[in-house]
Amino acid sequence: MKIVASVLVALVALEHLYILWIEMFAWTTKGKKTFRSFPEHLFEPTKALAANQGLYNGFLAAGLIWSLCIGSEEWARNVAVFFLMCVIVAGVYGAATASRSIFFKQALPAVLALGAVLIWW
Repeated sequence: MKIVASVLVALVALEHLYILWIEMFAWTTKGKKTFRSFPEHLFEPTKALAANQGLYNGFLAAGLIWSLCIGSEEWARNVAVFFLMCVIVAGVYGAATASRSIFFKQALPAVLALGAVLIWW
């Protein structure tokens, strides 16, 4: 069942790579369609801020991908738990401060992956 946990970790990592892409490279195009509650006139002036956020999402993805590449089962599990917890904290904070939907889009998949890692890894 470790494969299920690994797949869920990989899916969370892919989600954060996608967020990286939107925030760093497609903020003024796809970003407008994704973040509809954000005023359209602010996309261009906030490009650098969004790119910075995208970079942080890339670090989360990198940590999760790293956890899938570590040879030691114990270390791989610990790294996965750490980065999934980071994603959960970010998702809960985003839900509390920006939009409740962030919990379901970002934190919940990480919660499910964390549960799988703790049970099956």
